[in-house]
Amino acid sequence: MNTEVMRPGVAGAPRILLRLEGLAVLAVALLAFVAFDGAAALGLRWWALIPVFLAPDLSMLAYLAGPRIGAIVYNAAHSYVAPLVIGALAFHALGRAPVALCLLWIAHIGFDRALGYGLKYASGFGDTHLGSIGRRRT
Repeated sequence: MNTEVMRPGVAGAPRILLRLEGLAVLAVALLAFVAFDGAAALGLRWWALIPVFLAPDLSMLAYLAGPRIGAIVYNAAHSYVAPLVIGALAFHALGRAPVALCLLWIAHIGFDRALGYGLKYASGFGDTHLGSIGRRRT
């Protein structure tokens, strides 16, 4: 009987491509933010954008409620679906500030993916669709 624990996630060339994809998303979202004059739309100086950029990581606090709830909340904040939908709606109806926020949100997700932080599995924070992060469990 094989007792090896299977770790979720991709490896090899597909993992590299997914991380490069994240880097590309980061670059395009930041270029769009600059072209859109997102800092002015938000009324913020560039240094004040850093906490806004990192805000989606507050979703990690949901792990205090356990790995299942943590994964659900983290994944909701780190999926491209919400910022793309909200950004598209905002572009047509809500004005420039929400669009700028969505571009930063998308850039944050791309940044995380480029670093190897993927969507989480309920088995634990370190188990992601991009492979394991952190110390290896034995």
